[in-house]
Amino acid sequence: MLDWLKILLLGLVQGVTEWLPISSTGHLILLEGLFSLPVSEEFFSLFSVVIQLGSIAAVPVLYARPLFAPLRAKCAGERQAGLRLWRNILLACLPSAVLGFLLDDLIDSTLDGPLTVACTLVLYGVFFLAAERRRGVRERGITGEVPLSRAVGIGFFQVLALIPGTSRSGATILGGMLLGLDRGTAAEFSFFLAIPTMVGASGLRGAKFALALARGEVSCTATEWLMLGLAAVVAFAVSCAVIRFLRDFVRRHTFRVFGIYRILLGGAVLAAALAERFC
Repeated sequence: MLDWLKILLLGLVQGVTEWLPISSTGHLILLEGLFSLPVSEEFFSLFSVVIQLGSIAAVPVLYARPLFAPLRAKCAGERQAGLRLWRNILLACLPSAVLGFLLDDLIDSTLDGPLTVACTLVLYGVFFLAAERRRGVRERGITGEVPLSRAVGIGFFQVLALIPGTSRSGATILGGMLLGLDRGTAAEFSFFLAIPTMVGASGLRGAKFALALARGEVSCTATEWLMLGLAAVVAFAVSCAVIRFLRDFVRRHTFRVFGIYRILLGGAVLAAALAERFC
């Protein structure tokens, strides 16, 4: 029973942290360090990526109208706007798709650990505070449709999220704000960009796991697959609520609270890692 409660907690944390700029992968890595699951290390590596598909499924559910406009639009203008949106999304995800494919194994072997997570949590927390200070109290920036040049620029910021603890949503929202978008538009485009990005990342990790499974290098049980399914369902339900919350939050608040949270959490993790090393 305890193991299933852990799975529910992982699904809950994934659903919350995928969309808030505080790093979902970083939190999953930290939780794994706090308690162990009855799964192989290889399966948890797959689990930590594929569970994100549950979160991503919330986006087309909540944003069906703009995302499916090319298929369902009743006028040419709406259809063209939908096609431009998808053009921007797909072009923006190319930088991280290419570099993610080339560097996936290197990142897993060298950067996937609590120390990296702690450092990136603190670093990007500082960046958020600096960005909000630069923008001032009043909200400024482009609203509505994201221009192609800024969409591609956000795509390059997303490359930073290949490092655990950075936060995909954090990197893209911060990038959008620095490129002149208002908070709401930057957050919304970050939601859209997650669809091809995370589907691609999950597909890559899934293909590698399937190949290793076929070669007999790894194995998995029915219980492990059930755990993955349950966590994905929980992540979907929680994500729907969190996306709605963030849409309302950014209309009235800045991202300073998330910057402070990242710094405090990263500092605590770094202190714990140093204490464990030297004590």
